[in-house]
Amino acid sequence: MPTTSRRRDTPPPRTANSEADVLRGFLDYLRASIAKKVDGAPEPRVRTPAVPSGTNLLGLLNHLIAVEKATFLGETVPDWQATFHPAPQDSVTDLVTRYRATVDRANKILDACTDLAAPLPRPGRSGSAPSVRWALTHMIEETARHAGHADILRELIDNTTGR
Repeated sequence: MPTTSRRRDTPPPRTANSEADVLRGFLDYLRASIAKKVDGAPEPRVRTPAVPSGTNLLGLLNHLIAVEKATFLGETVPDWQATFHPAPQDSVTDLVTRYRATVDRANKILDACTDLAAPLPRPGRSGSAPSVRWALTHMIEETARHAGHADILRELIDNTTGR
């Protein structure tokens, strides 16, 4: 029977009653969860595919950096599949630091958004933008899905479980 470390989950956030606070609270909770799941994962296993699709832990975080940038910072992503493959020189520390910096930049944009129904400001991008509500909900879904993948991948790497 395999041994695993004791599970120490962090419970979901207790947020204020406003819709914006609830959405932002859950998104930040998931962001912290995925960063913690990748932080400290050992090389080279952090970038070694653990499933037939080729998914690896570092690639998930690299992808989420691109999604945050596209959604909140208005950056264009020419090849979404490529975002699942970090550069060979990118270390765990590099990508966790880059992810946290991207989240900080995204949160500065969100701090200025007082109306969830308003279009999300997207500097550097023309055309219609989704509502702030849609963008937050999409990022919760995207981050939660990949955080679940990361839970499994990290456990396969070194038996680390929990958030």
